[in-house]
Amino acid sequence: MQSPEPFDYEARYGAAKATRWPVVALVVAILGIGWLMWSALYHSNPPLRSQLVSFTIESDREASVRYFIERSDNQQVVICTLIARDFDKNIVGQIDQEIAAGKSKVELVTAVPTRSEAVNADVSSCRAA
Repeated sequence: MQSPEPFDYEARYGAAKATRWPVVALVVAILGIGWLMWSALYHSNPPLRSQLVSFTIESDREASVRYFIERSDNQQVVICTLIARDFDKNIVGQIDQEIAAGKSKVELVTAVPTRSEAVNADVSSCRAA
């Protein structure tokens, strides 16, 4: 009795193609992780930072904002926009405060005049002049 010939899968179904996706995936992963690390380090240390410390409502026509500015270039003049909002979150007071060149870390208190009673105040944005 003869033994049957082994079945030739390649003849019937074709030869398996060599896949290159692991190499492509590895290159994309290396580039993606590199970009992610660069962007995280770059954006975690901006040249100008502002942070609200506190606010107080002085009267129906004035709110006071205490905030902190940190800049990498202490010769840079900075303009911060301070706002006050009412109960319905409408802006009832806004002022641009110019901070002269000097120290790199500055803590300030600024009064924001309002047209009606405010319930909160904030540092909207800070930018180089």
